[in-house]
Amino acid sequence: MTDKLHILAFAGSLRKDSYNRKVLKLAEELLPEGISYEIFDLIDVPLFNVDVEKQGWPESVAAFRNAIRKADALLIASPEYNSSITGVLKNAIDWASRGENGQPTPLKHKPIAVIGVGERGGTSRSQLHLKQILNHMDMYVVNKPEVLIALKPLNPFDEEGKLEDEMAIKLIQQLLSNLVAYTLQLRK
Repeated sequence: MTDKLHILAFAGSLRKDSYNRKVLKLAEELLPEGISYEIFDLIDVPLFNVDVEKQGWPESVAAFRNAIRKADALLIASPEYNSSITGVLKNAIDWASRGENGQPTPLKHKPIAVIGVGERGGTSRSQLHLKQILNHMDMYVVNKPEVLIALKPLNPFDEEGKLEDEMAIKLIQQLLSNLVAYTLQLRK
């Protein structure tokens, strides 16, 4: 880890106009000053397969794992499909969860925060499932505040895709501040 804090973010959605991707872009504007930030696109990450892993990491998987390793903390935007996390997100975590050459997974002991945009309940059920997985991976999950942005009954995004819900924006900003503070505390 370097003196400058670096956060890696990724969304569990591949859709180009995903609200979860839009929230990750907004998060970059809400970060405390001096924090570097990168959004990783999971579109090229193949389905997890041990046979493929045995032949060597696919290029996109190696890039993803390296980006995680270099990051001081992670931010995930988790949509909710069928009351749980998306296959895209589970697949990415499966690839990242593998140890290598006797070394632990790049996820181990990594601080992480979760946000999400979904239907009526926001993404409360997917976030519960995701946090259960992240805890199993021995990650340091920042639990508060919960950022559960609901698209119904009223869509909080304008026609250009800009989040207009001031409370949600404040919660995102507070979660990011908590993630940064927790990450810095772990460095001590």
